[in-house]
Amino acid sequence: METLSFEKPAALTSKDFASDMEVKWCPGCGDYSILKQVQTVFPDLGVPKENFVFVSGIGCSARFSYYMDTYGMHSIHGRAAAIASGVKASRPELSVWVVSGDGDSMSIGGNHFIHLMRKNFDINYLMFNNQIYSLTKGQYSPTSEKGKITKTSPYGTIEEPFNPSELALGAKAGFVARTLDRDPKHMQAVLKRAHHHKGTSFVEVYQNCPVFNDGAFFAFSEKETKKEEAIWLEHGKPLIFGNNEDKGIMLDGLTPIIVDLKDPEISVDNLWIHDENDKTKANLIARFFDTTFNDEHFPRPFGVIYADERPTYEDNMAEQIGMVKEKKGRVPLQKILSGDKTWTIV
Repeated sequence: METLSFEKPAALTSKDFASDMEVKWCPGCGDYSILKQVQTVFPDLGVPKENFVFVSGIGCSARFSYYMDTYGMHSIHGRAAAIASGVKASRPELSVWVVSGDGDSMSIGGNHFIHLMRKNFDINYLMFNNQIYSLTKGQYSPTSEKGKITKTSPYGTIEEPFNPSELALGAKAGFVARTLDRDPKHMQAVLKRAHHHKGTSFVEVYQNCPVFNDGAFFAFSEKETKKEEAIWLEHGKPLIFGNNEDKGIMLDGLTPIIVDLKDPEISVDNLWIHDENDKTKANLIARFFDTTFNDEHFPRPFGVIYADERPTYEDNMAEQIGMVKEKKGRVPLQKILSGDKTWTIV
């Protein structure tokens, strides 16, 4: 008898996920880093290459689907979440990723965004936030800070911006995290966590636009400022920051307060311990940079803010369909379309 032998498939590398299209973003754009980190982590996720799908909306970030050598779709403005939901509902075995900008997600796509969070498809949603409309040349976006002077707000914006993490939590997101383009290792770790979460994973990526909003997030990445301005969340670890790790955050009831760890009366044991599964505290963390707590200036949180799994939409849908089939059997399509009552017109 002839013995059949099969060669083990070669291990994937980052190059396997790079398409042959020339990457065309502005020099210095943070999108380059995000693309690089995604292509770096994908070979280690244990997913067959043909099972990855990218769906993008409109904006600079939307080119992402062209630059990934996977299945994908460059959809329409604000509708990436809706299209990705359809993909996941019909092919639940696929690893579906949405790429969208702050304008695409929070403005025209705002309704689709909140309902994706609520429904909880097992989809990974990457929102590139540069706090500006870049593709259309520098108008303010729903995440632009109040007072921002742009082409469409020459005297400064007068409205409050969206806080994407707070919005996602309010819409019942089961996984909310934040990272930034200038910290590749951190971004890779967050991307892996998002992938392994069962349910909708929302990752806000701070992304620099060197043309229309340069340096918007440099305070959180530059050596001189990042230890004072950013706090790095780790599950089970106390909230500590500062140039010499000499500042901590405690809770006075439900009010966060910043304390000086050099004070002999302050113990690390009394600091706020980060718990990814605590939604009440996650909501407080998401609001740190709103500086609404006793007028103190809080550091910007990075990492997994909240992570708690619940049944996914596609699993619930499959279970419901199974129950109906068991109860009613396979009903002909014409009967479904006709309904229970019909009339014959003579």
